[in-house]
Amino acid sequence: MARLSFRLFALALLLAALSAAAGPLFAAEPVPPDRRAKALALVNTAIGMTDSEQAVKLLWQAIEIDPTLRQAYMYLGLYYNSRSDFDKVIEVYSKLIKYRPNEINAYLNIGEAYMSFNPAKLDEALTYYQKAYELDAHSSFAALRIGEILADQGKRDEAVRYLTQASADAANHPTTAAQAKKLLAEMGVM
Repeated sequence: MARLSFRLFALALLLAALSAAAGPLFAAEPVPPDRRAKALALVNTAIGMTDSEQAVKLLWQAIEIDPTLRQAYMYLGLYYNSRSDFDKVIEVYSKLIKYRPNEINAYLNIGEAYMSFNPAKLDEALTYYQKAYELDAHSSFAALRIGEILADQGKRDEAVRYLTQASADAANHPTTAAQAKKLLAEMGVM
């Protein structure tokens, strides 16, 4: 089902959403402003570096200083994803969930990592997409992925319900809607 080409779009979509989110949704303990500033400085230094290994070390240090800092997780996720190290992608976003349990994009990113294994780990991915959907029942992307997996599992009626929802959001998410419509057509629904 064209997972690989769609994966690049999905990553861009998730990164845009993660970048657009401002301020903490949840933090076990508030991070003092001086620690947050130090962590942000490490992230900014890391993204300007040409030595990837050193940059990754700085990003992990930033997370140790401020475990709620989204930017550090985002760049680590990008780094490990670019190297197809999906176990590390899962580790990164699992740590984010520990400090931000309502971070929808973390669940989506873990789902994408499971989908990227060869073969895809559909049951594991489904768990994370369902959690994202539970947090935001309007998430077209979560609905698309849930529908895709359910279709692969032969659960046609459930798949159609989620894919129909994803296909209806063409105004806000045209690529997601188009992918959902394509899957529905392949299933003989459209």
